[in-house]
Amino acid sequence: MPDVVRPGGPGPARCRLAGPGPPAFSAPPQGRYAGRMYFTDRGIEELEKRRGEEEVTFAWLAEQLRVFVDLNPDFEVPVERLATWLARSDDEDDDE
Repeated sequence: MPDVVRPGGPGPARCRLAGPGPPAFSAPPQGRYAGRMYFTDRGIEELEKRRGEEEVTFAWLAEQLRVFVDLNPDFEVPVERLATWLARSDDEDDDE
């Protein structure tokens, strides 16, 4: 498993976990969901607080997702959806 890539470190494409402004692949909640905080936001906030300054490779993230699904098979479908969404988040063809 590759090491976590620190800011300025070498390596392939990286996923920024925190920083100024939202990541490029996220959209702010709109409509009836604007301003709501979901239970899952607590985990996301903890992730940001504890590891927000780190950068990781997508290969590292993929391995962590595999381990999580191995340990929690009931979450296979949601993790698959998240991984697919992240993989395709910048595809312009999906906007049609």
